[in-house]
Amino acid sequence: MQVVINGVERDFPSLGLTSATVADLIGALELKSDRVALEHNGVIVRREAWPATSVHAGDKFEIVHFVGGGAPAKTSRLA
Repeated sequence: MQVVINGVERDFPSLGLTSATVADLIGALELKSDRVALEHNGVIVRREAWPATSVHAGDKFEIVHFVGGGAPAKTSRLA
C-alpha cells in the first residue's frame, strides 16, 4: 500500500495485506505511539482513535515525532 507521509510517497506492502489502521501504520514506521502527533487527510486523529481509523492507498499523513534532548543538567561542585 502506498501512502504519503510528510509529503513523501512511501510503500508499505505489509499494510495492503489486511485492513490497515493508523495504529498499524505507526507500528510499521516503528514509532513510539506516545511521542507522535498525526494528521490523516487533513484531520488530526486522536491517539485513542488510531486502532479504529482505516488507512487506504493514497492517504496523506503529516506525522510529528517528539524527541527528547537538550543540554545536560548543570552540577554544582563543592570545594
